[in-house]
Formats: sequence, C-alpha cells, structure tokens
Amino acid sequence: MIYCVEDDAGIRELVVYTLQNTGLEAKGFADGAALAAALRTHRPQLILLDIMLPGEDGIAILRRLRAAEETRQIPVILLTAKNTEYDKVVGLDSGADDYVAKPFGMMELVARIRAVLRRTQHEPPEETARPLVAGEICVDERAHTVYVGDKEVQLTLKEYQLLCLLMKKRGAVLTRDVLLESIWGYGNESETRTVDVHIRTLRQKLGPGGALIETVRGVGYRMGDHA
Repeated sequence: MIYCVEDDAGIRELVVYTLQNTGLEAKGFADGAALAAALRTHRPQLILLDIMLPGEDGIAILRRLRAAEETRQIPVILLTAKNTEYDKVVGLDSGADDYVAKPFGMMELVARIRAVLRRTQHEPPEETARPLVAGEICVDERAHTVYVGDKEVQLTLKEYQLLCLLMKKRGAVLTRDVLLESIWGYGNESETRTVDVHIRTLRQKLGPGGALIETVRGVGYRMGDHA
C-alpha cells in the first residue's frame, strides 16, 4: 500500500489512479491529520509526501515520522513544487528517501517508487546481519544502532544505509554514481550532489569517526581503517 499525501485533489487523484493502474495499491490523503489517522490502523510500504500542505507542512510531518519508532523505517518520497538546492537538502537531511519536483511525469514517479521499494524489500534479514566495525565506528544492523566509541549517533535512514554500504565495502572506492544507484536506486550525473550532501552530514554526525570516510578526488568515497 502506498499513501499519497497531497492537498491538490487533482494531483492526488491522478497519482492514486496511476499507481493503481500499474499494479500498486494506493490511497490519498489531503493533509497530515488524515495521514496520522490512517497510520494508526495500517503501516504502508511507502509514503508520497507533498511539502506544501495546509496546517502541518511536509517537512514537519517527515520529521515526526522519523522520530517515532513505529514509522521510522517507512520510506518517504517528497513531492514538491520547490526545486532549489536548499529545499532539497532540508528534505534529504530530514530523512527523505527521494525527492521529486513538480511537475513530474507519472511514469518517472512510478519508477522512483519501485526503486525505493526494491531497496527496502531486499535488505538483509535481521538474523543474518552482523556488527560492522571501522575504527571507533560500530554499526549493529540487528539493533539498527550506530556508535562512535561509547556515544550513540542518530542518523537518517539514507545516512545509515550509506554508512553501512561504505563499511561493508571498506577500503574500496565507491563512485558517486554507484552510491546513488545503490542507495537511491537510480544513477544520474545531475543528482550526484545528493551523495555529497549526505556524506557531509554523515561526517558531521560521526564526529571524530567522520574522518574515516575518505574523499577520492574526482572519483568518489571510501571507508578507511584509521582516521
């Protein structure tokens, strides 16, 4: 089930209609209050969330979803007429899994949704996950926790996935395109800024451990063993 939160009835109905006709179940909601009521009875596979909503805006709703244990792992794609780098950074830093600017093509939106669903549905089962360690950084995939030394670090879902991938491929250089494809599900040279933004915020949140994420100029990033 896909939830679409969009105050424009025409856009909302078109999105729901398109998703239903491409094999995806979908429901539409006009605001955050209607979404909150629906979440109390059913957890969707993914939420499409408009930023410009009446009352509580999309960014505030996204932050609330990420702060609650029961909704923290639900993938969220932001839908918005805003397309400045600042708005994109704010959305991604708040925990969005993807960002689609209006006007958008319906088939592009469906492709983005399917890409996010593929990533979230093919994550390793909890029982097979093992702690990942690099320097003072320790990631327990079973508990979904990140520690630097004895301090727990709170990351957004995308930051967490990016860190896990870098640690699993420790020592290997991962290009921006590879990171974009692996974490966001699509490769596009114009979108590689998304990777840089997440690396920057990830380094900041990891504090001293952030120095382990090395920049390979003109290529991408790698996780080292020593800061």
